[in-house]
Amino acid sequence: AHNRYISNEEETMSNLSVVLVGCGAPLRSMGWYHATQLLNEKNDICARLDFIVEPWFMSDAGKSSPGSSEFAEFQKEAEAKHGIKFFSKVEDVPPVVEGKRLAIISARTSDNPALFASCLGIGCHAIFLEKPGAPSVAELKNMQESAKKLNVEIFMGFNKNVSKYSEKAREYASANAGTKVTFYHNNNYEDSPESLGECFERNAEGMLKNMAIHELALAVSFYNVSVETIASVEADREYSRMQTLPGPSGKEFTDFSKLKFTITTKSGDEVSISIAADRCGGDDSIGLVTDKAGKELVRYTMPDPEDSAAIEDAEKRIPGAMPYFYVQDPDYFKLKQRVAQAIATGGSAEGVATIDVAVETLRVAEYLTPTLMGQLK
Repeated sequence: AHNRYISNEEETMSNLSVVLVGCGAPLRSMGWYHATQLLNEKNDICARLDFIVEPWFMSDAGKSSPGSSEFAEFQKEAEAKHGIKFFSKVEDVPPVVEGKRLAIISARTSDNPALFASCLGIGCHAIFLEKPGAPSVAELKNMQESAKKLNVEIFMGFNKNVSKYSEKAREYASANAGTKVTFYHNNNYEDSPESLGECFERNAEGMLKNMAIHELALAVSFYNVSVETIASVEADREYSRMQTLPGPSGKEFTDFSKLKFTITTKSGDEVSISIAADRCGGDDSIGLVTDKAGKELVRYTMPDPEDSAAIEDAEKRIPGAMPYFYVQDPDYFKLKQRVAQAIATGGSAEGVATIDVAVETLRVAEYLTPTLMGQLK
């Protein structure tokens, strides 16, 4: 809580002021979920949410759109209970008075480059950027360079980099030579043309830049995967499914509803990692370790059994939210906590992906998409 007696070190850490950019609709948007975690006083994140920028619901067009009345209610409560100030534009956020400022950008991928530039303009010391960061490698590289010039650190919201299941799978595999890891990622969309068409349109950057970007970030962060080190990529034709479906606008989109592939790298000891993503497979993620013959040795899942209490608590406190928020609650808490500590102490945020990792991950996604689509035609 803000008003209890706190030590000097905690004082420095709670001097971290947060600007949340892109709150979105309560119960549905990741930005809103970031806000609820920061406002939950039981969470020891050591950062203070002071400002929320919501360009859509605070615009004339957005004020009457679906979700706007829920947002207005959330705004009213946050202003009254927590003294948070709301703005429709980043530029309207007042300058930093004391301490450090962190921006959390959780908006549509296409809006990120402009919002990012605005956050640099209001004196942010660090930025937490949701995946994939930008629609293209070129835009993300520009963002990377502009932040470097101002000495602003950029952290990425790749939550699986700090997930227990992926840490445990990597540890087991590295302790047992000759094993192979497959990271499975499931979402729980209904397996219908309407549901998947809506999903394809809303995530128009495609599966590899959206859903499976988390697993690609693991490959880049921990398996030395880059465009230059990839020797081959092989799609699993039996598992995978590529579809062309109309979205709500009537426009057609081609994307994967299921995709499994294996990347083999050129490095001395041949590293091979498999990734499987299924939009209609449930709401868990799995790290599966097999021997050379493909026999299962061990599997670790997200949610981790150790985290079930935290997940149940989140479900009770905030009923009715998207199911994956609860499952990812412990990871997103850990990400923000590590970032806040790194900013306060000047240290590094263990396991948290940087924008350099994000640039390489997006390069890999752009490189693999046409290859895998070609293999599945």
